[in-house]
Amino acid sequence: MSPGPNPPDYIINPPITIPNPPEYIPSPPKRTPNPPIYKPPVVYPAPILPPPPSHEVHQFAVWCVAKPSVPDPIIQEAMDYACGSGADCNSIQPNGQCFQPNTLLSHASYAFNSYWQSRKVTGGTCDFGGTAMLVAIDPSSYGCQYIYT
Repeated sequence: MSPGPNPPDYIINPPITIPNPPEYIPSPPKRTPNPPIYKPPVVYPAPILPPPPSHEVHQFAVWCVAKPSVPDPIIQEAMDYACGSGADCNSIQPNGQCFQPNTLLSHASYAFNSYWQSRKVTGGTCDFGGTAMLVAIDPSSYGCQYIYT
């Protein structure tokens, strides 16, 4: 018998691999920072404290006035507290000696100073919930004399 046809030659190719698509990993959501939230100062009655020792008493005249940077509604609330708690607010009423200048800042400053000057010896503070500050320049004007004791 004669040899039959030769078997076909097979060429072995390397296995075909299909790459996987890249894995999707979502990036974290972009968050814009929240703007800071400022709460208005809270007006509390001044704490009742004993007077400071005599070596801590100011040797120079100081007055308590409203901070110009505080929003009007907060100044108004603090002034209402001062007037309702013993400040002499008759002078800042219409036709009062200290009505002019007719501004909230001026009226509040007069009320704050009136309250503080009468209460500082018993521990009263010039704070009014962060709406007031002490100054060394006499704020009196237009014939209105601020109290100084």
